[in-house]
Amino acid sequence: MNKISRFNSLDEAGGQNQASQRGHPISRLLGTRSLVLVGLMGAGKSTVGRRLAQALKLPFRDADHEIEAAAGMTIPEIFAVHGEEHFRDGERRVIARLLQEGPIVLATGGGAFMNEETRGRIAEQGISIWLKADLDVLMRRVRKRSTRPLLQNPDPEGTMRRLMDLRYPVYATADVTIDSHEAPHDKVVAELIKALRHWFEHEQQESART
Repeated sequence: MNKISRFNSLDEAGGQNQASQRGHPISRLLGTRSLVLVGLMGAGKSTVGRRLAQALKLPFRDADHEIEAAAGMTIPEIFAVHGEEHFRDGERRVIARLLQEGPIVLATGGGAFMNEETRGRIAEQGISIWLKADLDVLMRRVRKRSTRPLLQNPDPEGTMRRLMDLRYPVYATADVTIDSHEAPHDKVVAELIKALRHWFEHEQQESART
């Protein structure tokens, strides 16, 4: 099977329930739902996601890594060879497949939540968490990597500002918002778990009213 065929077929792979691995109270409340981290590049979705998964004793998946594994290509290579539209189509299908593996902690690429179909799937099968970060924080982090396809231009900071203007109103529709600031990742995870407890309390209160 060639690289692109593997990429196109990955969404057909079935997931499996990880209930036997759950032990944290938050994990038990999830049922089959997943925790889905959204936000711009540099927000810390992968790093925070791994630590959150460890704390909750859940599997962690990184959508970008899954896409690269499926295609046998890096994301910059996919952009260069096939273009962003091809990448976004594969991203949509891979995330749909990963959500079927719930409950997991899933880190998504910066543009994934912009897709209406993907947002709908996340709403049905998960809880969305926006890691919100200021421009200076994002730029400090993304400058550590030179492989961001959308920043390969003479004005990466201007591009980031435009992405913030476009995407932040959509990210703001996420179920939970957490500031991704310059603090130890364990502190951010603790704040996130606290926010999730509040979210579930509100959900239970709403359910009791109906």
